[in-house]
Amino acid sequence: MNGSLEIGRVAGVPLRLHWSAPLLVVVLSMGLAGSVLPAWAPGHSASSYRLWAVAGALLLMASLIAHEGGHALVARRSQIAVKDVTVFALGGVTRMASATTAGSQGRVAGVGPVISLVLAGVCLGGSVLARDVLHWPLPGGVLAWGGWTNILLAVFNLLPAAPLDGGRVLQALIWRVRGDRERAAQASGRCGQVMGTVIMAGGLFEFLRGIGSGLWLGLIGLFVVVVASAEVRRAQLFESLRGLPVAAAMRPVITGQERQSVDRFLTETAWHAGDQPIIPVTDLDGHPSGYVTAPVLHAVPEARRPTIRVRDVAMPLERCVLAEPKEEITDVLERAAMSLSAPVLVVDQQHVVGMVTGADLARARSGPSPHARTGNGH
Repeated sequence: MNGSLEIGRVAGVPLRLHWSAPLLVVVLSMGLAGSVLPAWAPGHSASSYRLWAVAGALLLMASLIAHEGGHALVARRSQIAVKDVTVFALGGVTRMASATTAGSQGRVAGVGPVISLVLAGVCLGGSVLARDVLHWPLPGGVLAWGGWTNILLAVFNLLPAAPLDGGRVLQALIWRVRGDRERAAQASGRCGQVMGTVIMAGGLFEFLRGIGSGLWLGLIGLFVVVVASAEVRRAQLFESLRGLPVAAAMRPVITGQERQSVDRFLTETAWHAGDQPIIPVTDLDGHPSGYVTAPVLHAVPEARRPTIRVRDVAMPLERCVLAEPKEEITDVLERAAMSLSAPVLVVDQQHVVGMVTGADLARARSGPSPHARTGNGH
């Protein structure tokens, strides 16, 4: 997620904090200090309410991290690659590859709400101990709020609508019954579109009635609709491309040598590449070593272009997704989804023979690409 900062690791994967996450802490703290804690533990100073309200907001943030960390941990144990965990203003999200079985899909989805319910029990039990045994009303109030909030988090996430955990469980059930992952993803995604629209409408209604939390609810509904719609489109794309080899979609590609100067590369290679989005670069043996783009080349000052080598401004090969002509397109797209806008280069016998773009995928959906080929086409 853009605008996120890595702050540590959870379940062995990067934990990122989105710039909007502090906003969640501020809003929750204001609500706790302004109304909840004074009602549950009256008779304390405003500064005490503010201090414990911040503690309560941080408790919820920790709960979100534990919830998402559970997804990440079970995913890794199920041999599913996990990219990262991000906490943002509307909650948390774990980016991971698609599950390979309905069972692993259900386990990964179900563990989040279970963790939230366990945390709810711990918080409510701690609240009873703090308030009734130790006579600490403010800590007890914060723990009670944390317990009920975790219950709400678990119940909300169990709604049968992607991308919520309940939607993932629904997808796993449909997948197991019908044996078709993409059809199951489309069904749960459409449920998400409907549920998100209902949530968004309810939030707007509450906001128009003067209830400020309705705006937050509306934003959550909008998020559900947007992500669910994206998942429906992705499932439709995968279904239409199922069984097709990369060779059916790839286009020929112009390559250049990394040892060339930027000046020579622009005049001898980039000019022939035309509207090619990237230009792969190769070493002396013709093996791919990375890629460059026209804007990067043109950004080099003209006076320095004759002395700067292309390899000095090229992106490394590790930033590409490498595919073979005979691989299934859907398998490559699964790998590409775990990268940040990485280009897909088709390599055969250690030589670049093509590339795949979004436009190529669109053509492949309607029929084989006129550029399709296999073998050593460099």
